[in-house]
Amino acid sequence: MHTVTSADGTRIGYAQSGSGPALLLVHGTTADHRRWYPLLPYLEPHFTVCAMDRRGRGDSGDAPNYHIQREAEDVAAVVDAIGGPVSVLGHSYGAICSLEAALLTPNMHRLVLYEPPIPTGIPLTSPELLSRMEALIASNDNEAALELFFRETVGMPEHELKAYRQLAAWPIRVKLASTIPREERIDGTYTFDPKRFAALQLPTLLLQGSDSPQYMQQATTTVDSALPNSTIVILSGQRHVAMDTVPEIFISEILSFLRG
Repeated sequence: MHTVTSADGTRIGYAQSGSGPALLLVHGTTADHRRWYPLLPYLEPHFTVCAMDRRGRGDSGDAPNYHIQREAEDVAAVVDAIGGPVSVLGHSYGAICSLEAALLTPNMHRLVLYEPPIPTGIPLTSPELLSRMEALIASNDNEAALELFFRETVGMPEHELKAYRQLAAWPIRVKLASTIPREERIDGTYTFDPKRFAALQLPTLLLQGSDSPQYMQQATTTVDSALPNSTIVILSGQRHVAMDTVPEIFISEILSFLRG
């Protein structure tokens, strides 16, 4: 693992493999850099792939006071350490961190955002659901909290959840369930201001599952409207984890865009 020091002094780790133009992968909630392992054989022949651990997990450190802006600084620090130009692929919460990071570094080449859950007025997670998750985590039942998150926040159908439980990354996600509540409180801690992105000419691909929950579809549309150089690609029949359910289709869209 490589490491870099973020703006607030937090250590951020990232794995590097493959060869070619640089591509940074930024995972979403409940994951670490290992969630990308199944996709590496598709990406390594084309890119120098850098998969980071967001703060609070894996080989990255953390800080007492959490804020999503620190995460954006983390992404920007890794991009700058790799050295531009760097394309960035961010999934879910990691997509918001990546979008914000685009305002902090001149070294991004292209940006792929898969359903960034920006606040749109449609609550991501109700306070009652957060309380239930926190109670389960406090009682050391991380797995039940994780399943609750996937069912009621992500809207994952039972057949997908069953398949997810069989993945090698499932125990990692269970261990990291304690990081869910601080990210799910984004409705009260983050405001998406379209004006801040009006001059961002970075070519951006927005991926959206045709069957994803309404709030995710609305968020994708809102981000697209704010960015001057973006396009939306709909992944037919998919939800929030097409990289796991239809990896060949997911990779095809990524390669088509990043090759320009």
